[in-house]
Amino acid sequence: MPHLNGVVSHLLPKYLTLFHSLGRDREVLDLACGNGRNGLFLLGNNIRVTFVDKNEKALAEIYSSIKKNGGQRYKCLQTDLEKGENSLFEPERFGTILVFNYLHRPLFPLIRSAILKGGLIFYETFTTANTKFGKPKNANYLLKEGELLEKFEGWEIIEYFEGVKLDPQRSIASIVARKP
Repeated sequence: MPHLNGVVSHLLPKYLTLFHSLGRDREVLDLACGNGRNGLFLLGNNIRVTFVDKNEKALAEIYSSIKKNGGQRYKCLQTDLEKGENSLFEPERFGTILVFNYLHRPLFPLIRSAILKGGLIFYETFTTANTKFGKPKNANYLLKEGELLEKFEGWEIIEYFEGVKLDPQRSIASIVARKP
């Protein structure tokens, strides 16, 4: 299944076997999915995905791409996560949650709770050091140093990175972790 505009995170192909080890019916939540590039990659690898974003147009493009290519193991939900629409965060509902280029701190406890025991978090977004490279510049949307490690303390850390990436140059933190 082709993905829309954008590059799939390098973490997904690298850890594809982890998704499959959770079982075919373990649903992945692609949170604040934007154009869906990461979830579409997983869907193309026969992994069930729920795409969530507040942007109706982006979700319509994802839906159109999936229908055109015959995908069936997905849902698209329009939700404004910052307005308290949190009904999708039932305890231990998802095998994996993906969060890329998005930060809304009140969601951390909900995300932790919504992942099954033994399930995975893939989280990557900008840090406060990113202000020298461009947007976002608002501290509300930038991780503090060590914040991702703190939010997933007690989880099995599979991979962690905090620093500068190139092409384009940006300062990020990323974590792949398994819930105990």
